[in-house]
Amino acid sequence: MSNTTNYIQKIQTKIHENDPHQPEFLQAVDEFLSTIAPFLEDHPEIEQNDLLSVLTEPERLLQFRVPWQDDQGNWQVNRGYRIQFNSALGPYKGGLRFHPSVNLSILKFLAFEQIFKNALTGLPIGGGKGGSDFDPKGKSDQEIMRFCQSFMLELSKYIGPNLDVPAGDIGVGGREIGYLFGMYKRLRSYDAGVLTGKPLEFWGSLTRTEATGYGVVYFVKHLLADQQKNIEGRKALVSGSGNVAIYAIEKLQELGATVISCSDSNGYIIDENGIDLSLLKEIKEVRRERLTAYVNEKASAQYFEGSLWDKEISAELAFPCATQNEIDEEAAKRLVRNGVSVVAEGANMPASLEAANYFVSNGIYYCPGKAANAGGVAVSALEMSQNAQRLQWTFAEVDARLDGIMKEIYQACYDTAVNYGQKNNFVLGANISGFEKVAKAMLRQGLV
Repeated sequence: MSNTTNYIQKIQTKIHENDPHQPEFLQAVDEFLSTIAPFLEDHPEIEQNDLLSVLTEPERLLQFRVPWQDDQGNWQVNRGYRIQFNSALGPYKGGLRFHPSVNLSILKFLAFEQIFKNALTGLPIGGGKGGSDFDPKGKSDQEIMRFCQSFMLELSKYIGPNLDVPAGDIGVGGREIGYLFGMYKRLRSYDAGVLTGKPLEFWGSLTRTEATGYGVVYFVKHLLADQQKNIEGRKALVSGSGNVAIYAIEKLQELGATVISCSDSNGYIIDENGIDLSLLKEIKEVRRERLTAYVNEKASAQYFEGSLWDKEISAELAFPCATQNEIDEEAAKRLVRNGVSVVAEGANMPASLEAANYFVSNGIYYCPGKAANAGGVAVSALEMSQNAQRLQWTFAEVDARLDGIMKEIYQACYDTAVNYGQKNNFVLGANISGFEKVAKAMLRQGLV
């Protein structure tokens, strides 16, 4: 057993002993550590300085209560979090998630992944994440406003345009960002650069809404172009029906693909004629209804309960855009059996470690979330630049920059994988490419 293998195992053992009840975080760390051995062998200074022990420990972990009052006058309380994981490359950057599933493990995994995702963009931003176990579903606008104001009353002490710049995530869209920004302004004075994903009326960025969904499709576009292929005429599966899924579907259709699926937490729809995007937007973005409403209005569509990935469906491209661990190993085998050759993650860690390994070992072009869905945070960083300059770029300009950034991310993943003799292993390529930037910065900055 090599010294590098011993070192990695020592780090894994230490983290598993320290955080045994954080499965999502442990999964993210294990996936990362399983791919970086070749880089560590070329850079013995990392082990000599025990950099991995420093890297895998958050710089700051904040947990606080969020008291708020519902419309009936009852007192409520939720937990709020902010994980400021690594600032070697710049201010902490990462979204806020409002969802009942939110806990320390999920946010630590998301923040850890965010470190390398942000590094891959080539922009000066570190990694962080935050949120609450508050559920916006079924709440009135007034209840959401009161919750956001209470949340920001505490969070405002720890963020700033040069310290930590949160954005949106699951359960946090333009409405929530607006309420959060309004409270920050009242507490700390106006500073457009403190939050991204803002409405356009107060210095949000055009293309930010579309960025994650567009970006994951751009990544695949450049992957296929490298093989003298394109997206046009291909059949695609998309899971989810939130912001990322909707705009992945939009860009796929624009580039000529036929998207036949989308899903929510209860089930999924299959529409062999292709998803009616205008109807889907009306149901999810305007009426805020369940997907069952789609099949009631579209005769060609069928609704099924359960997971999209449990169904035998023929397709060439798969875009999991819902949530973590939605694809297990059996689902991965099913996708490969049914002709899928590219799996691009719009969500964060939607494939289990076993599923990811199966894709890679079977020659599937598996595009991990830290690379493929980096478009959202890339445009968030571009929003920070616009705010700092007191400018607002056009949709076309931001979209072109996004496309260029995704091309650079794809190229970095591909070139790194080739350099280490594992062509098309984009997991290794993404992890090492992102880690190299962070590790070099941390070593230069010393033990801090």
